[in-house]
Amino acid sequence: MKNEVNRPSVARQRIFEGVPTGPGIAIGTVYRHDSRFNVHVREVRISEHRIKREQSRLAGAALTAIQEIQLLQGEAKKLPEAASEEIGYLLDAYQQMLKGSRLIRGVEKRIATDRINAEAAVLKEINQLEEAFAAMDDSYLSARIDDIREVGNRLVRSLSKGSVAAFASLPRNAVIVSDELSPADTALLDPNQVAGLATMLGGVESHTAIMARSLALPAVVAASDVSYWALNGDTIIVDGGSGRVILNPTAATLKDYRKRRANYLRGRRALDKLRAVPAVTQDGIAISLEANIELPSEIENVLKSGATGVGLLRSEFMFMNRDDLPGEEEQFTALKDVVERMDGRQVTIRTLDVGADKLGDALGIEPGPNPALGLRAIRFSLSHRKILLEQLAAILRAGAYGPVRILLPMVCTVEEVREVRRVLNRLVGRMRRKGVRIADPIPPLGIMIEIPGAALAADALATEADFFAIGTNDLTQYTLAIDRTDETVAYLYNPLHPAVLRLIQFSAEAAAAAGIPVSICGEMAGDERLTPLLIGLGIAELSMAAGSIPHVKKRVRQLNLAAIAGRARRVTTDADPDHLEAFIAEMADA
Repeated sequence: MKNEVNRPSVARQRIFEGVPTGPGIAIGTVYRHDSRFNVHVREVRISEHRIKREQSRLAGAALTAIQEIQLLQGEAKKLPEAASEEIGYLLDAYQQMLKGSRLIRGVEKRIATDRINAEAAVLKEINQLEEAFAAMDDSYLSARIDDIREVGNRLVRSLSKGSVAAFASLPRNAVIVSDELSPADTALLDPNQVAGLATMLGGVESHTAIMARSLALPAVVAASDVSYWALNGDTIIVDGGSGRVILNPTAATLKDYRKRRANYLRGRRALDKLRAVPAVTQDGIAISLEANIELPSEIENVLKSGATGVGLLRSEFMFMNRDDLPGEEEQFTALKDVVERMDGRQVTIRTLDVGADKLGDALGIEPGPNPALGLRAIRFSLSHRKILLEQLAAILRAGAYGPVRILLPMVCTVEEVREVRRVLNRLVGRMRRKGVRIADPIPPLGIMIEIPGAALAADALATEADFFAIGTNDLTQYTLAIDRTDETVAYLYNPLHPAVLRLIQFSAEAAAAAGIPVSICGEMAGDERLTPLLIGLGIAELSMAAGSIPHVKKRVRQLNLAAIAGRARRVTTDADPDHLEAFIAEMADA
């Protein structure tokens, strides 16, 4: 985030237009978060007698960071000569920045003058230096910004002893404002403390957007410059329906949005009455509506939504924001809690999908040339058998407390499924011989269809998998070569592209032919406009953000499957996108 220089002293209403990604309207107080730092910085006001103490903490953190760099220098000497020399120069520069440099002197001064804790002082000083360097007409100096930020990261990590805490000291009705939020950031959000989200970057299918929908938080992404103008403590409105963010609203604007918010909440309460009503079409076809969740804290929303189960539990939450790996026992405890709280409803647990934008520090993964196409998901698990075995064991044990399914991400080949099944069967035999209480029978083993190659080979994969879950987010991304988190090309991301729809249809038909269940667990499932299309293609299980379930359930109960199935299948083979839009519009009007 840019710092607060050159801003007007008198706050006035400012409106930012972005991409609407989370439902509802939030009226709250700005809490700025700097996404570039991989630890979370809490700003705390300190008394005068604590100034020396904070400055002493800074000196100790600088010493610790220097010692870490010295260890790295020793490791660097083992590299080939050219690489060793280049890295050596860089590490020397880092050491100099930590020894009484302008950076350290500036932080010491900020602690004294601003009366804030050392971590916050580091962040503010880094921001100021970054602003100054960026303004220099010197490409070499401006390129040193990343080096300054790295030193700042090391200082803050040392000050916080490497620990990562949830967003701390949030004001009442806090609205998080940031350039962007990483998966690790969103894993720390507490929906009971956060009223909404506004980011400068991201798209409708970015991780921030998906998480906002999961937590039913009003959110707007790609709101240009919002993080520049927003200050901690400012009043802010986030309209997750229109994509509008209003900073320091006038009294008239506040009054208007309070009315809008009240109307929205009345509509939500009307939908909530559908919670106990089954999702059945008018011609008696039952549709299973389940929830996607990333964090155990979402379970309360899942139960309130009337979901029939958890169609996708992303297990990455156990691996994020930590310097070590969770063992079998820790994973078992976390998963057992989710299974028990779902009280007999099925929970589908996806194995670790690390890689791309989900890099785990504890796993020691170095991003390759293209992380989205590299060693990630099931490829990573099969190359790190200990991690896979511990996770499978934890799932098997949690399955003794309620129905679970095992879901493998990013499967591409039949052999990957066969190998995991071999590992699973051996593990089951070993655990039974030891008398460990596990699921009986063995949980179904399913696969994500999210790679075009997997969709095209769905008939072969269906002979090995017990069920399919079509991940339309990644399937669309890989099919169209569109990074859904890149706001510069996000407008090209289109899950209704004929190629994507044909891959979905082929996968659904392959599952039907093999007699195995198939679900949609991407964001398409939560769009009630697309409900007629998806169930018309034979998808009887839809898994989505919990907040979308009432809307989709209402839509399901309005439909007659027999009347739309044939048309839905024909429209996916039609090359004219206008025909598809006409079908969707007609279904919406009906």
